[in-house]
Amino acid sequence: MKKPLLNILVLTLIIAMAATFTLAGCEKGGAAVAEGEEEEAAVATEEEAEEEVTKEPVTLKFVGWEASPLETESVEKGLEIFMSRNPNIIVEYNPIPGAEYTSKMLTMMMAGVCPDVFFCYAYDYRSFSKAGHLLDLTDRFNDVYSIDDYISSSATIMNTDSGIYGISSCTVSPVLYYNKKVFDEAGLDYPPSDPEEAWTWDEFRDIAKQLTVVEDGKTIRYGVYGLENAYMYSALIMSNGGSYWDDNTNITKTTINSPETAEALQAIYDIGMVDGATTFLPEQMQLIGGGQSATNLLKTGNIAMLIDGSWSLQELANMDFEVGVGVLPKFKEAVTHGQAHTHVAWVNTEHPDEAWELINFLSGDDYLLSNIRAGLWMPHKKEYYTEEGIAKWYNPDVHPEGFTDMAPYFENALVEPFSMNTKLKVNDILIEELGKFFTGSEDVNTVLSNFEERANAEFAAEE
Repeated sequence: MKKPLLNILVLTLIIAMAATFTLAGCEKGGAAVAEGEEEEAAVATEEEAEEEVTKEPVTLKFVGWEASPLETESVEKGLEIFMSRNPNIIVEYNPIPGAEYTSKMLTMMMAGVCPDVFFCYAYDYRSFSKAGHLLDLTDRFNDVYSIDDYISSSATIMNTDSGIYGISSCTVSPVLYYNKKVFDEAGLDYPPSDPEEAWTWDEFRDIAKQLTVVEDGKTIRYGVYGLENAYMYSALIMSNGGSYWDDNTNITKTTINSPETAEALQAIYDIGMVDGATTFLPEQMQLIGGGQSATNLLKTGNIAMLIDGSWSLQELANMDFEVGVGVLPKFKEAVTHGQAHTHVAWVNTEHPDEAWELINFLSGDDYLLSNIRAGLWMPHKKEYYTEEGIAKWYNPDVHPEGFTDMAPYFENALVEPFSMNTKLKVNDILIEELGKFFTGSEDVNTVLSNFEERANAEFAAEE
């Protein structure tokens, strides 16, 4: 019995000693292993760097539109940063005039000479992806991002039934700009920037009338301008409870022919044709502005208020006058809508990995935040609507006093209706029919009924 006991004691001692040496070895040898790993990592990094340098340069063709020279300058600055970080990728950027953009892109795609990466209008995104023109980015996107990180309007636009084919650049929305000097001289309060304090339509209409100036039978200042634009007045229709489609993600018919839509459109018509506080005819603006842009007319005081996209703040902030920004007037609710172009890649690009690298950069903080600080964009990610997030993009030299009060207005924007429609001819029909209303040739109910009939025929037609 003693010998087994002795054996057990010896074995126990051996195990204990081995454990002691093992632990000591881990402490000393662990540093050696870490050092070895660091050496291996350093070698790997050097090899990767050498490989990066020796890679054949790849040239990406990148196309967007030129809304303004300032926007093009913002894009080019961003591309300089991207290329400095990716020396093997050369990006050639060629903007196309916005009015010709969609038709030129379709022509290039059909001819097989499309750029690798390009801006895609939100209202082209679904039709282009459905037609098979865009590279499916779903897996790449999900490796880096989560659709849940985006505000509702942006997520709804990006996320199609078959996947994700592009990443929204930002969000932009209709807002109300105003010339502070004009309001000060009239002794009137500025339009609210807090959506909770939005003017009612009647309050807005009264202010617009007060700010309109007519001399010798000629209007030299309109109280407001921009209401004739379908993109702008669609937000007012939605404010009154009107809608455009039966189901944003699966449109089968239009729902625009409703009392809510008719009421909003008639109110817009009356502020111009009854009150004379605006005009729906561009040629009328030519008479008072001599061909100047609406933003210039706001600066000169020929327009007191301008309903325009939030992107115009970049231009207005550089025009050397005191501009203010507020929320749109409301009918029932203070709402706006949101959308933005997506950055996409052509399905037949020869450089899908490099194209993704560029798209990923265009979705990153460096590029996004610089354009928000410049007043061109608003953020499309939820994180930038927290107090900490707002501090990353708010620029007091660009964003007027009270602008941060509008943050929930953008964050909670409804999805812009035209962005969800793949039958682009329907959009053209709407512009055509509503044009008859705003010129006074047909009443609102006739126009809405005609549009409904023509649009539903398009939705019912085979692809």
